[in-house]
Amino acid sequence: MTTTAQTRVPGGRYGLAQAARMEWIKLRSLRSTWWTLAVTAAGTVGIGVAVGLNTRDASGDLTNNALAGVVPGLLLAGALGVLTMTSEYSSGTIRVTLAAVPRRPLVLAAKAAVFGAVTLIAGEAASFIAFFADAATLRHGIAAPTLGQPGVLRAVVVTGAGFCLIGLLGLGLGAIIRHGAAAVAVLVAGIYVIAGVIGIVAHGAAAYMPLLIVGNSLSTTKPVTCGTNGVNCPHFLSAWAGLGVLCLYAVIALAAGGWLLARRDA
Repeated sequence: MTTTAQTRVPGGRYGLAQAARMEWIKLRSLRSTWWTLAVTAAGTVGIGVAVGLNTRDASGDLTNNALAGVVPGLLLAGALGVLTMTSEYSSGTIRVTLAAVPRRPLVLAAKAAVFGAVTLIAGEAASFIAFFADAATLRHGIAAPTLGQPGVLRAVVVTGAGFCLIGLLGLGLGAIIRHGAAAVAVLVAGIYVIAGVIGIVAHGAAAYMPLLIVGNSLSTTKPVTCGTNGVNCPHFLSAWAGLGVLCLYAVIALAAGGWLLARRDA
């Protein structure tokens, strides 16, 4: 991911709005950004449709089923966040960016604002489309959930926001690590591998893992149960608590990335 797009600000005064405008020019000029978002949305919707076609239990959490495609889609959103940051290091354009905007934390803040807005819109679109597509493919005799039912609209909205937060987590990791492959590896390990391990050895902590937060807190409208008796089933966070934890992860990663960006050489 490389770009040479630049923008000038009269008088040398660079605030958040001017830095964000520059970041938007760079982001929108990259075809890989839109292809990645399109593939992420298509995968989310496609998995939701597949689950809808194979749903036979009308008593299950149909909203959670419709949003099942969000879980693998998180990887692409996070990887895109990583590459949005690390591509500037691999191409050398980070020096040009920092020369134009010497306030380094402002650069990361502008990237986070622009990238977060784009992924939030894409995530919400994918979440709503997947929900309605799944409802249209349910078998006869299974009533499709509606947005007016308790918890359904909330589940769809906060699940869409999950794309944005995982993407911002990836952006922060990119600023911390600065190497695309290494940062993506850490992201995958943190979201997928470690979550599975902790789920096995520490059931209580599993509820705080990003993957399980999205799958069992944000996208659910009914209490999650494990098996017939709930033995060894973590007490999953509520949707809003889970959203708050994801926000905290993203803020910590971005704060650490901004701190390191201000103290290290480009």
